[in-house]
Amino acid sequence: MFARLISNDLPRSRVLAVLLVLLLLALAFAPFIAPGVKALNVAAKVLIFVVLVASFDLLLGYTGIVSFAHTMFFGIGAYGIAIASTLLGPTWGALGVGLAAALLLSLLLALAIGLFSLRVRAIFFAMITLAVASAFQTLASQLSEFTGGEDGLSFKLPEWLSPSFELFEEPVLGVVLDGRLICYYLLFIVALVLLLALLRIVNSPFGRVLQAIRENEFRAEAIGYRVVVYRTLSSVLSALFACLAGAMLALWLRYNGPDTSLSFEIMMDVLLIVVIGGMGTIYGSAIGAALFVVAQSYLQDLLRLASEAASAVPQLSALLSPDRWLLWLGLLFVLSVYYFPTGVVGRLRAAAATGGPR
Repeated sequence: MFARLISNDLPRSRVLAVLLVLLLLALAFAPFIAPGVKALNVAAKVLIFVVLVASFDLLLGYTGIVSFAHTMFFGIGAYGIAIASTLLGPTWGALGVGLAAALLLSLLLALAIGLFSLRVRAIFFAMITLAVASAFQTLASQLSEFTGGEDGLSFKLPEWLSPSFELFEEPVLGVVLDGRLICYYLLFIVALVLLLALLRIVNSPFGRVLQAIRENEFRAEAIGYRVVVYRTLSSVLSALFACLAGAMLALWLRYNGPDTSLSFEIMMDVLLIVVIGGMGTIYGSAIGAALFVVAQSYLQDLLRLASEAASAVPQLSALLSPDRWLLWLGLLFVLSVYYFPTGVVGRLRAAAATGGPR
């Protein structure tokens, strides 16, 4: 039953299986394990990035397509929720209309980009998607009547998802069950369902064809598969999942702006996470997103403690300054690529296959 749930895509490593179970339990009980605003925000960000990175890995890891327009679809999902909630009010109907409109726009744009651009060489396709994403970001900044411009849009959610709503008067296990907590568990359920759906897609006959195209597109074409059609479908599916991740972000933040969901920095973070977790594996998206987001969120705090502990050595204290957290994050990334060239998941699976730690 469990194997069918994960589409028979077993971790193939005991260490990886333990990590995945621990991650699932940590996210499921995060509000109770580490109560507090920051911890809950970090857990929610992990859920959002797991979906976003997994959707991008469907393109890069499974189909071999490099696209820089992924955050555009992420932003479309976020703006769909933000604009609909602003215009129609804090209702479930507004959320439904916004999500449907965002999915439709993402589908049409992904279809257009795929049909007109996927026939060119990989580098040219990457440049086309970068140009389209940049144009969309500029457009979002200029259409201030709808998008709020550079200031973005702040909006309200239905009562059940509002922070002021309380399900019970008394706390449960020391935690108040308010709208914020309900919103978190909504994101948790959505992320889990979307991740299982992506596992089903990549382990289906369709997913096997995508992997065949990634390995040798000429051979795949020669045995009868229409490469452009499969690549276009992969691009569309990836865009729809990214759009849903953007909607999750908007629900959690109750705000959206160009820098929040359309920033090129988000695209770079996604690329880093894919490499850290391991390309061509949905599990790598989950592990990589958790490692990256936690490091990004808590590295400054750890450096602050280390800097204070090393205050007797001024040079070392300055090197460990929290202001240098990007330097240390970059160093951690370089080390992870050096020691885990196939990503964390790839390394663990290889070690299990060769008789190492399983």
